Amino acid sequence: MSFAYTKAGTKTHRMCYTLAKTSLDGALTEVLHYKDKELLSTLPLQLNNLRKEQILTDVVLCSDGNEIPCHRNVLVSSSPYFHAMFCSNFCERHQARVDMQGVPYNALNSIVDYVYTGAVSITMESVLPLMQAAAMLHYERLFEACSTFLQAQLRPDNCLSMIRLSEILHCTSLQQKAREMAVKSFSDVMTSEDFCELSLKELVGYLEDDQLCAEEEQVFEILLAWIHHDPFARQGAIHDLFRQVRLRHIHPSYLFQFIASDPLVQSSSLCTEIIESVRRLLFSVGSHCPGELQPFWTAPRRHAFKEALVVVGGRKNNERTSREALLFDEQTGCWQWLAKLPVRLYRASYVCMHSILYVLGGLTMTTGGGGVPSATVYTLSLKMNQWRVAEPMLVPRFGHQSISYLQFIFVLGGITGDRQISNGVERYNTMFNLWESMAPLPEAVQHPAVAAHNQRIYVFGGEDAMQNPVRMIQVYHIGRNLWCKIENRMVKNVSAPASVIDGKIYIIGGYTRRMVAYDIKANRFIKCKNMKERRMHHSATVINNRLYVTGGRYINSHNDVQDSDSFDCYDPETDAWTSKGTLPFKLFDHGSVQMVCISHKPFPT
Repeated sequence: MSFAYTKAGTKTHRMCYTLAKTSLDGALTEVLHYKDKELLSTLPLQLNNLRKEQILTDVVLCSDGNEIPCHRNVLVSSSPYFHAMFCSNFCERHQARVDMQGVPYNALNSIVDYVYTGAVSITMESVLPLMQAAAMLHYERLFEACSTFLQAQLRPDNCLSMIRLSEILHCTSLQQKAREMAVKSFSDVMTSEDFCELSLKELVGYLEDDQLCAEEEQVFEILLAWIHHDPFARQGAIHDLFRQVRLRHIHPSYLFQFIASDPLVQSSSLCTEIIESVRRLLFSVGSHCPGELQPFWTAPRRHAFKEALVVVGGRKNNERTSREALLFDEQTGCWQWLAKLPVRLYRASYVCMHSILYVLGGLTMTTGGGGVPSATVYTLSLKMNQWRVAEPMLVPRFGHQSISYLQFIFVLGGITGDRQISNGVERYNTMFNLWESMAPLPEAVQHPAVAAHNQRIYVFGGEDAMQNPVRMIQVYHIGRNLWCKIENRMVKNVSAPASVIDGKIYIIGGYTRRMVAYDIKANRFIKCKNMKERRMHHSATVINNRLYVTGGRYINSHNDVQDSDSFDCYDPETDAWTSKGTLPFKLFDHGSVQMVCISHKPFPT
């Protein structure tokens, strides 16, 4: 039985419980552990009431001419600072009044309230003095609460000043979050007043960060803006800053037309030497990078970028040619609609280069139901989500193949205005915005599998003008502008795409379930895991070293040809296929390309 006493001293029953259970021989076998939660929850409030009524208070904290009566034992138990003050051989141990120098009254009063109640209100007006006082008096949880409050106020225009503040306060949590925002929104941060006050070392620290969310063209513009703020003092830093620009991921026309001609870049012999080395590498179409260029040319894309799958054009639901362009979000597993193609194009070709999608040629339908081959080239940038017209091809064509390599786009074969299969090859130089004719294919073929690797373009199979399979590999040396052909009985693909992963060219289907990998170095074919159905007129591309295959047409168990909305993924490490769901509609003769974009930024609509 438990009792409580009233003020008059009378005994009242509060609760009953069994103290212990005993066995037959009287031995104690169990103990009740009782915890009075009500007492624990009300004790701080009772102590605070005693403080406010100045009952049993034994020390007065003084600040700015104001006094705050407190209990020493409460202060000692709440902070190492007060523990040292009142429990060591300091003079304050015996003083009834303690002057809290350097702690404003409002902050001190809030801290005392916090000590007795565990609660405090933090505002923009109070957070800095409160945070400084919490740091001085060793209230770590209150200090972090202030840091959390400031983190919630972070914006691109104030994150640099927050970093300065965090350094003064030695607040690592605020510094980390502020820097994360600065890195994530650096293109917006550069417009803030604090940006131009960064030191060279600080700016280099941002520009060399793999997590920086900015396109490489922006990185160059950022360093220019910083130098131009104080050109006399800063122009000598151009070389140190220019080293942080990852040149391989800049569009060649921007590199040679804007960066190379910038007066600051031209003033630095080291910068001009780097640009000339890049120019020589691109002109030689070489894959071997000179040693002095390695740090600038081989730097990978920043981690803020992701590879995204874009599906465009084709024949939709077996009805009419599609103008749709869709992007697949790997994280959400959803498709996102991009801007529609300006016109409907039948059997155009599709390629991506420097984060720009190119749609080349195709058959444009006329009002009478016929079609006219087109030489028009349309481009889509994910940054603007707008289609533009680029320099047209030399020869109008459809049913052709396109492939990109370094700064070039190659267009091979197809059907021209005379409705004959062409062996013509032309190439677009993005550095000079120029098309030029190249050596023709040895054999004119339709629907081959095409891939590029190590200065060479490989054209596998296809069919001739009589629709007979062509069992050969045609190889083009880009630097020499020469073709050779290799007869190979393993080649029997028609309307099959090809993609390169780790030195192997994967040829996927083509009126068959078979997939093979051509080992370029060993000059041999390797059999891979088959697809579920016999597939043709589908498309494939590589995202993060895995093969994504979309749509096409397939032959069912009754030998009927049907359109497909399948979306499958092949992992070469495990030699296994997995389904990624379906396309939003059935689609064939379309394009699928890998496009690189900043991972956290939404696309314009």
